[in-house]
Amino acid sequence: MSGKERQKQLAREHYERQMQRRVERETKTKRNAIIGTSVAVVVVVGGVIAATTLLGSSDTTATTAAASPAASPAASDAGAQPAAFDPAGGTCGYVADTAGGPSKDVGMPPAKVDTTPNKMTLKTNRGDIVIQVSAEKTPCTVNSFAFLAKKKYFDGSKCHRLGSAQFPMLQCGDPLAKADGKSQTDGQGGPGYRFVNENLEGAKYTRGVVAMANSGADTNGSQFFIVFGDTQLPPNYTPFGTVTKGLEIIDKVNKAGVITPGPDGTGAPKETVQIEDVTMSGKS
Repeated sequence: MSGKERQKQLAREHYERQMQRRVERETKTKRNAIIGTSVAVVVVVGGVIAATTLLGSSDTTATTAAASPAASPAASDAGAQPAAFDPAGGTCGYVADTAGGPSKDVGMPPAKVDTTPNKMTLKTNRGDIVIQVSAEKTPCTVNSFAFLAKKKYFDGSKCHRLGSAQFPMLQCGDPLAKADGKSQTDGQGGPGYRFVNENLEGAKYTRGVVAMANSGADTNGSQFFIVFGDTQLPPNYTPFGTVTKGLEIIDKVNKAGVITPGPDGTGAPKETVQIEDVTMSGKS
């Protein structure tokens, strides 16, 4: 092989490696939306905070992908679609998530919705975080959490992504996340099913709000985020609760920072937050 041919070969191999890394980054970005698998991102343009269309989870490679909450790959248009709450029958339609992301399968929530829960308690290694939830406004979401809590789905899971000053949130709910600052799959795990968005009209993501991460419309699974500041996200993420106790825990974790910051400043928290148990309670 001549020197010229060798140079061409090396250039071709370099290009192929670049393309492979690009595909891997794009795939990870789609999966790692923090408030959804394909979520909106908060960016600062000329001193003005603008919401883009990407809420990713974990440490994404693009600013738009990183500054937003997401949980799993975007769902395919093919196959069954989830159904919104039916007041007449008191049911929600949950469907299998065929996007191919890693999952912890504990079954599917019952279609018949339990509207009694109004409080969710996250028992963590750093103290209890109590969340007032609304089964009236987000019946499918609350029903899903009640189901997963009974199955001990969240037990032992770690909150894998801590936000930045521009995107103040803590993302949790991936049962497979390592939250060690090294894992390339954090933010991709889910329960193997998905359900509809709810309560989006006029949604605001201010301090204390708890909302679902997703990868697009009606791709909710188990990942959620807790806002500890004020964000300018678009109303694309189901807000289903408000923290009534324990927000200071997240404030303390935030002060410690992240292990390895991504381009947007988010990453696995230095002070690990591990969920030991989740309980739902309400009117009997």
